Amino acid sequence: MVDILRKEINMDFDDAVKHVEKVISEEGFTVLMVKAIDQVIKYKLAVDDYPRYTSIMACGADLAKMALDVSKDVGTLFPCSFVVYEESNKIFVAHVSIMKMSTELGFVTEEKMAYVIEETSKRVQSAWGRL
Repeated sequence: MVDILRKEINMDFDDAVKHVEKVISEEGFTVLMVKAIDQVIKYKLAVDDYPRYTSIMACGADLAKMALDVSKDVGTLFPCSFVVYEESNKIFVAHVSIMKMSTELGFVTEEKMAYVIEETSKRVQSAWGRL
């Protein structure tokens, strides 16, 4: 089963988003897009009081290539994402491994993805320890 990495972060929301962007960039991920999902909900659904929720979509090009070399279907899970959200007046960061998800969803065997999962995990765990 894929575990969700989740931790409370002791900074204000905007600073937390910037901090996550900085840390994952320093770990070799390219930040592709930062999207305030709460603003999309506000705009599209006219919900003014939805708690803050931002998705940070990132790509480790070398990791993406390794995964695609194993199975082109894994790319349907790209990009990797980290989220920052507000809940009960606290700020949280969360992440789930799309590489591990690809095996659980049956896109590719765990054996074939083992190296990619290991390399991705090293980089994510390094970033996670700095958040």
